Amino acid sequence: MTLPATAWLSAAYAALLAATAAGLEWAARRVHRRAEAYKTAGFRFEREHDRWRCPTGNLLHRRAADHHRVRVVYRAPAHACNGCSLKPQCTDSDHGRTLVLTPEAWVGSTMERFHRGFSLTLLLLAELILGTGYWLGPNWLPAVLMLGLGAAALHLAQGFFAAPTGDS
Repeated sequence: MTLPATAWLSAAYAALLAATAAGLEWAARRVHRRAEAYKTAGFRFEREHDRWRCPTGNLLHRRAADHHRVRVVYRAPAHACNGCSLKPQCTDSDHGRTLVLTPEAWVGSTMERFHRGFSLTLLLLAELILGTGYWLGPNWLPAVLMLGLGAAALHLAQGFFAAPTGDS
């Protein structure tokens, strides 16, 4: 049994939408990782002492850890930063430079939810196109693709519908 051209066109368009959603997810994660790396640019982490060293050699020690929100706060002493010649380029705080690190900041962030919602919309549109193609003439190709896209959408939806952590 040969498949009609509409089944192939629906499948191709749905695959294009799914590839666009995957590309959007990849690009958004990459941009997020780069933005997170910008926060610590010039700073060196000293794992053995659980502290950061700034470009001028001052230390930022762990001040707090919020295990519920999965984040760690490091802060330099105010007197060290306030007397530093690089302060205007580093921080505007009179309490010392703070690094708030969230290893999984991408998950639950506002931007992640925006991009994830866009990706979900593309996948659901692909499902609708495939469903319409299947409804017009039952074929195996749209049905198989619908199952795969449905699984991908469920995977993305788990993070999208989880309670936001408040990070942005």
